[in-house]
Parts: sequence; C-alpha cells; structure tokens
Amino acid sequence: MAAIGVNSDIPQLQIRFVTKQDQYAVPDYPLSVPATVAPEDLNTLLNTLLQETTNLSVPISFNFLIAAEFLRLPLSAHINDHGLSTEEVISIEYIEKHPPPEPKNCLIHDDWVSSVAVAEKWILTGCYDNTLHIWTSKGQHKLTIPGHTAPVKAVAWISLTGEVGTFVSASQDQTAIIWQWNIQTNAVDCVHVCRGHEQGLESIGVSINAEDMVTGGWDNMLKVWEVVGDESDEPEKKKAKVDKGRTRIPKRTMKGHKEAISGTVWMDNNDLISSSWDHTIKIWDAELGGMKHEIVGNKSFFDVDFSKIGRVLVTASADRHVRIYDPRSNEGSVVKSTLTSHTQWVQTVRWSTTDINMFLSGGYDSCLKLWDIRSPTVPLYELSGHEDKVFSCNWSNPKLMVSGGADNTVRIFQSSSALH
Repeated sequence: MAAIGVNSDIPQLQIRFVTKQDQYAVPDYPLSVPATVAPEDLNTLLNTLLQETTNLSVPISFNFLIAAEFLRLPLSAHINDHGLSTEEVISIEYIEKHPPPEPKNCLIHDDWVSSVAVAEKWILTGCYDNTLHIWTSKGQHKLTIPGHTAPVKAVAWISLTGEVGTFVSASQDQTAIIWQWNIQTNAVDCVHVCRGHEQGLESIGVSINAEDMVTGGWDNMLKVWEVVGDESDEPEKKKAKVDKGRTRIPKRTMKGHKEAISGTVWMDNNDLISSSWDHTIKIWDAELGGMKHEIVGNKSFFDVDFSKIGRVLVTASADRHVRIYDPRSNEGSVVKSTLTSHTQWVQTVRWSTTDINMFLSGGYDSCLKLWDIRSPTVPLYELSGHEDKVFSCNWSNPKLMVSGGADNTVRIFQSSSALH
C-alpha cells in the first residue's frame, strides 16, 4: 500500500484513483493520504504514478471528482460536506482539466451589443442603435443591416448553406424580421416582417427543425410564427403597403406570464420554454398552445437555455445565481443545482452543444464565466475582456465562445475542448 506525506499527527485516509480516460489509467490499489490533502497534492501524486506507468513527458493537470462533484477543498472538508464515510476506501475519479479558452478577437461596434448568434464561421450581432451586423469568426466585418426602428434585442440563425443564410431579429419596435443573406453577393433582403406584439420584443427562439419560431416581449405574450409559410398568407392590398418584406401574422399566441418574457428556447419541435421577469419558467405545448409545466423562482429570470444533451435547464436570475433545473422532475420548484459566483445580475446563459456538463454565463458584473456543473461553487474560468455589462453569449459553434455587451464589443474565445 502506497503512502504520501505520512505525518503521525494528521489522520490518514484511504483513497483509490479511477478514471474513464484509459490513456491516463493508473493501478487502482488503495493509497494512504493525509486527510488534509488538497487537489494540487493529489495532482502531484497522480502525475508521479503516471510517470511510473506511462512515461509522461510533461505533467498533466487533472480535476478530481468525489460524489459527482469536483474537489475544491481539502479532502476531509469535502468528505464532511457530502456526509461520506472515512472508514472506507474513497474512490476519486480524475479527468484531464479543461484548458483555458483563448481570447481570439474583439469586434468593435458603435453601440451596446444586445445579442449574438453564431452559425459555423459567421457571427450575427444585434445592437442598441437598431442595426444588425454580420462578421466572420476571424473578426472581418461583412455587413451592416439597418431596418429596425428601435434597439435590436435578440437575433437567431434559422438556416445556413454555402450560398444563403437565413436569420431573424427581434426588436423593441414590436417586430421580428426574417432576413435572407446571399453570401456570394453579400446582399441581404427583408423577407417577412412579423407583426402582432403590442410592446417591444426581448427574445426569440427557432425550433429544432427551423419550421417555427417563438417571440416573447414586454406585452407578456408568447407568439409562435411559421418561419417558412405560404407567400399568399396576406391580402394583396396589405402587401402593397409593406415597403420591405411581407407582413406575417402569428399562428398562435400563448398567454400566462404576468411580466416581460426575457428568454425563449425550444426543447424539441413542439415543446418550448420561456423565462420571465414574473419569477417563473414555463414549459409550453406550442401546437396546442397550453402550458404544461411551471417552475417558480424567487426573483426575476433574465434568460433560460436548454441542454439538448443533458435535457436540463440553466437559468440566469436577478439574485446573482445560476440554477440548473430538471424539467422531468415532478417537483417543479426543486433546483438540481445552484451555482454562485457572479456579483451582480446574471443576464445570459448558454449550454455547450457538445459537453453535457458545461455552459457559459454572463452578467452585469462584466464577467463571462465558463462553468462545469460538477463545480457549483467555483467556475472553471473567468473569460476576461469585457469592461461593462455582458448582455448575451453563444456557444453554438463548439470551437467558439462568443459574448456581447455594453462596452460596444463582441469578444471571441477559442474553446480548447473542441481540439480534444
């Protein structure tokens, strides 16, 4: 039985290293370690063992999991917090530490950047000066798009091919506009103007199959629209009065929220989720137009996102906390996890599309944070750069973490996880 740092005055605990990463496997015989051993000490011990078995050329940094949570405290404190027995051998799972994302580009705008959306190498941004912009991920500005008459609050890609990109923008001017961009000629057309809301829009979400979209805003209403519909859905006289794009009316309106709707996201092609200033998250049947489930919080929700991999929700709230909810739970108010690090309102959250555990959050404290849900007390990294409130973030492209804010910039970070 191996030992580390034996001191007769400090209690010893028995541990066993285990991993799912076979390239880093070590013998799983019990080891004796001081109860006060810290993660960095375990990392040193593990690298020593690896050098004996795998001939590592450089040390590797690992995270350690006990009871499904990363070890951030001395071992004995973690064990006490989780009510684990010190009489048995403690299994410690280790995984290679996620490398820090690398800052890549800063896209300068003329006004606050309220929203960002990424499709492959293209970045779409919406601003408080009523404009939209298209950029490359390398920082080249392709196009400025006027059209709205009030700040743009949300943008989303609908589809993208080698020749054509289709996207939608939602504005405080009470409209959502569907646009078509010819990539070869770098020209954009306004295809449809979606009218029906009585106050400004805050959020937009496109269904998985890109056939429908939902908007939410300050009139407390959710409206579902066809993305691609019959071009004759409006009378010819009405069409003639529209100088840019055909007017489209919603196919369904859903009532239930008591205050502004801050976020919308689809779980699948039928069920969608909304977050609101009224302290609730609601799950809706978009086809039937009825509410299926409600989650009640204690403060206003400013954003919500749904993990297609983990099937759980992450929310941004006015109480500075980020929370994970499982919508499959029968107890709608039960929180799966609460993650605390922001010092002001959390404004935006987005899941990784490839990692079941990871997401981004941005807030009024100018911070963009990368989280792993197995580390609820400490984010993996703080992605520095913004000098004012972070309004929006996006991780649709696994290689790019993108955020926009009140410092008139969009920050682009390269995600190292995409390289592994």
